[in-house]
Amino acid sequence: MIKFKYTITFLLLSCANCVLAQNNTNIYHRNWIDFNKNGKMDPFEDPKQAIDLRVADLLAQMNDDEKINQTVTLYGYGRVLQDELPTAEWKNKVWVHGLGNIDEMLNGLAYNKSAQTVYSYPFSKHAQALNKIQKWFIEETRLGIPVDFTNEGIHGLNHDRATALPAPINIGSTWNRALVHQSAEMIGREARNLGYTNVYSPILDVSRDPRWGRVVETYGEDPFHIAELGKQVVLGIQSQGVASTLKHFAVYSVPKGGRDGNARTDPHVAFRELHMMHLYPFRRVIKEAHPLGVMSSYNDYDGIPVSGSRYFLYDLLRKDYGFEGYVVSDSDALEFIYNKHSVVDSYKMAIKKALEAGLNVRTTFTEPDVYLNPLRELVQNKEIDITVIDDRVREILKTKFKLGLFDPKVVQVNKSVDKEMHTAEDEKISLEMNRESIVLLKNENKLLPLDKTKIKSLFITGPMAEEKRYTTSRYGPSNNDVTTIRKGIEDYALANGISSQYAKGVNTIDKGWPETEIIPTEIDDDERKDMKAGLSLAAQSDVIIAVMGESDREVGESRSRTSLDLPGKQRNYLMELQKLGKPIVLVLVNGRPLTINWENKYLPAILETWFLGPQSGRIVAETLFGDNNPGGKLSISFPKSIGQIEMNFPTKPAAQAGQPGVGPNGWGNSRVEGFLYPFGYGLSYTSFELSNLVVDKKNITSTDSLTVRVDVKNTGDRIGDEVVQLYIKDVVSSVTTYEMDLRGFERVRLNPNEVKTITFKIRPQDLILLDEHMNWTVEPGDFEIFIGNSSQNLPLKTKFSVQ
Repeated sequence: MIKFKYTITFLLLSCANCVLAQNNTNIYHRNWIDFNKNGKMDPFEDPKQAIDLRVADLLAQMNDDEKINQTVTLYGYGRVLQDELPTAEWKNKVWVHGLGNIDEMLNGLAYNKSAQTVYSYPFSKHAQALNKIQKWFIEETRLGIPVDFTNEGIHGLNHDRATALPAPINIGSTWNRALVHQSAEMIGREARNLGYTNVYSPILDVSRDPRWGRVVETYGEDPFHIAELGKQVVLGIQSQGVASTLKHFAVYSVPKGGRDGNARTDPHVAFRELHMMHLYPFRRVIKEAHPLGVMSSYNDYDGIPVSGSRYFLYDLLRKDYGFEGYVVSDSDALEFIYNKHSVVDSYKMAIKKALEAGLNVRTTFTEPDVYLNPLRELVQNKEIDITVIDDRVREILKTKFKLGLFDPKVVQVNKSVDKEMHTAEDEKISLEMNRESIVLLKNENKLLPLDKTKIKSLFITGPMAEEKRYTTSRYGPSNNDVTTIRKGIEDYALANGISSQYAKGVNTIDKGWPETEIIPTEIDDDERKDMKAGLSLAAQSDVIIAVMGESDREVGESRSRTSLDLPGKQRNYLMELQKLGKPIVLVLVNGRPLTINWENKYLPAILETWFLGPQSGRIVAETLFGDNNPGGKLSISFPKSIGQIEMNFPTKPAAQAGQPGVGPNGWGNSRVEGFLYPFGYGLSYTSFELSNLVVDKKNITSTDSLTVRVDVKNTGDRIGDEVVQLYIKDVVSSVTTYEMDLRGFERVRLNPNEVKTITFKIRPQDLILLDEHMNWTVEPGDFEIFIGNSSQNLPLKTKFSVQ
């Protein structure tokens, strides 16, 4: 009889829970949500309580399954998840215990048919869909722990018709902190409006090998420049209540030989260089901007996989840098500990190693069960201490509380989302970012800007003139209308009474590529026919616009190269066009530096546009005809040959010096020396002059700051932008330092004859080095200051001393 009574009571309680699940409005209150559905406000449900207290209370209520489920990512619809919205079957899925995050949910991923969904657009429909999914986790899981909705966002939010920015290498070429911050605010706002709570951006990788395919996704090669722009991205995104997740930590961007994809990507970097070059942006951005996320990379360093390294994920990130968010693995980074780096004998041990090191959330393109089942075994068999799980989960929960996921606003949807996404003002920001990213590399006899009053006919040619895909990458917005470069120039020409003709002339690559980069082939009949058609039209035109470079099939993730020349037969075609004696403007569309030595010597004008956004045609046309005066500067050096690699800024003293022809170390002259275009380089349609360099102190202590002022004047006849750059040289140091370091830059717009004073602040952190005992310190001694507009054009110089 007692047993029967217990059964009745149990059924009644179960039934009561069923009713509650069906009538979920009972858990929503004016100022709090009853996440655990117990009818009272627990400390973790009280927005007025301190976050640490809320985390401790929730963690104490969690069982082992709920804890371990917080350490995994579920890739969204079309990637792993097969449902667009919650179904009854979800109650039988592993995520009935909750999830750490869901990545790229319903974002309408570009070029992935399986990820296309009716819920990506209109924007309000997507916001409502994510809200329904979030409510499922709140209402249908025992403790109601919300998920973190993550998404990519390195050049605009990775979502259907979100506002697009140009590629990160373009963003780096702007050297414009204020514009970068403004664009990041836009990304954060669009993410928040759509229901995303975490954006995987910025990329702080330092590109030192242009053969590497992901150069296009970085800001460039200099750690200070990257840190300055990356800091603005974090501050901008997180100002909108959305987490910013840095990637890829750490020393990921210098794989041996510039290789990518299946390569092990082992970096050959000395310990001091690791810290002063590759970790510098992460250290500064974490300390100064406090991002809530970090993505761990899948490479090793000195034999230790980063995603299984206590040194990287705990000692550096948390103890030294003060990181307080959560660490998510790059896809397969945890798996590689076992199946690529082979430092453990099973996948289960890889999980143990990663979690003990400090990894919080595992991410890859498999079902969560693949990871959760072996982790559950580790916990049940006490092969991993539960306190390790508690620590990892505590860090995840703390981030979720900081993001407001446990506050009533988590179930609110912005009713005006359709009006606040991809607005006219957003498009202005995008257009300005595109305009400011263009770099003028050569302009012989002031061929550019083209004179609309003197040109009657244009010939547009080249394989990149009609390309579209490069404007939309895997990690950016999709489905925006694209104006090709051909279309933009034709429209502009037509509006100004200039006739234009087009012929492709040549393909981006030739048959047999990439083998043809090492074994050239003769021009075949089809190629000769296409070139002949182009040459015929070119002969009838006043000016030739040749749009050459690389498509997204030659540069990008897992698209490293063995050569940096223009691929295919593009140079052959340019050589034939040059024989016509017509003025040629080379418009480069590419994602990495190219060894365009012949082009630089023989073509009068070269415009570097990198990978512009969907408005590329309009922007290029405006620039060619002078409506936009290019003011971008190179954020990565151009070598003359792959034989010079590494050829970078900054560099150690004499590491890139020439070979003398005479003297005790003479008999050289066997190499081509120097840069094709140096770091910081870029021309303009106007001219500038720097003068009146003044420092407010000649002697400082190691804790003092120093103010530097310099005047910049537009000495030309049109409005234009100059990027004033400040470099510092440590004259004598206890360890070898770089020849000079970039330590300040400012982009300024000036009218003709206008003068502005630029002020720089040199702080102690700008002078620190890792001494011979591996301590960060400001050493006493003399320092030189150089001011100019590139790393090799520095007309102004002064010095100061640290006492």
